Amino acid sequence: MIIVAICTAALIIVLSVFNGLRDLIGSLYNSFDPQIKIESVMGKSFEMTDDLMRSIEGVEGVAIITEVIEDYAYVKYRQADMVATIKGVSENFLDQDRFGEYTIVSGELKLKENGVNYAILGRGIQYALSVSPGNNLHPLQVHYIKDVKAGSLDVSKLYSKKNILPGSVFAIEKNYDENYIFVPLDFAKDLLNYGDKRTSLEIKVKENYIIDDVRDQLKNTLGDTFKVQNNEEQHADLYKLLNLEKLFVFIAFSFILAVGSINIFFALTMLVIDKKKDISVLYSMGADDPVIRRIFLGEGAIISLGGAMLGLVLGTLVCWLQQTFGLVSMGMETSVLEHYPVQMQLADFIFTAASLVFITFVISYRPAMMATKYNSAKYL
Repeated sequence: MIIVAICTAALIIVLSVFNGLRDLIGSLYNSFDPQIKIESVMGKSFEMTDDLMRSIEGVEGVAIITEVIEDYAYVKYRQADMVATIKGVSENFLDQDRFGEYTIVSGELKLKENGVNYAILGRGIQYALSVSPGNNLHPLQVHYIKDVKAGSLDVSKLYSKKNILPGSVFAIEKNYDENYIFVPLDFAKDLLNYGDKRTSLEIKVKENYIIDDVRDQLKNTLGDTFKVQNNEEQHADLYKLLNLEKLFVFIAFSFILAVGSINIFFALTMLVIDKKKDISVLYSMGADDPVIRRIFLGEGAIISLGGAMLGLVLGTLVCWLQQTFGLVSMGMETSVLEHYPVQMQLADFIFTAASLVFITFVISYRPAMMATKYNSAKYL
């Protein structure tokens, strides 16, 4: 029972840690990516028309529609330079409240003020370029390579250039911090020469509305021309990988649980040999094979289920202690959280219990069949 309890508790703890990591990754992406994102199925961009805007605004539950132009550009600040992703967003972007209180680590969160454009850049870009937010003497110089015909001799026509002041710095996740610069939509439209084209639309859903329901309505409204995705679908490959990894961990620990449960097989086998006289007495009193089998299957169930209940309680206790007191740290100074995240889910308990019941039946069946052999009077 102790071995079964330890294996069960270990399985619950590991699955809960995977749930916690999944929720952590989801929360990081939720603070950067929109609740719903609309992109063109064909091509990199699409034409933004008044009819398209009205059709989206007419969907019940849509609160904010942010127009987005996103592309790579060459950025220079004083003597440092790098390639970054420029993300031009309309003025209502800040109304989506995706930059939380602790996300902005330097400067003042703004895209425009008194007609002046400001950039919101990642902390990794700030470090790479040694940017000083709020310093209006040194703007960011953004260059974009144009699509020109071969043979052009005028170098000035090969690229466009615009300056913008660094307004604030955000810190969300390393991949975003080292690559993204947010700028006003008009700035990006002029720099990248997109005109009425947009690369995506980002939707914020009204409170008390279910995101997936609004997404389905948008799909029906826009048809097959556009791709409408919620936050999880925007990172489908990552979530599939996490789910697959969790599945393999569950299978691996189930095998470990099966190996630990082999002790039940040997215990029941020894019990059958030790109680062969008692089995013969039961036969002489009128017991049949099904009765004898049920006795030893029940014995195996008592051992395994008793250990399982103890293991579930132990696993729950350890997870609660981790959630409450943070017993195990991440071990990295640069980690987003100080301690390993843990999230218990009812489905993990159900699947663990179901796998244990199956393993117990398989392991207990053979000793139960052996017990039916001792139905002769010679064992009395």
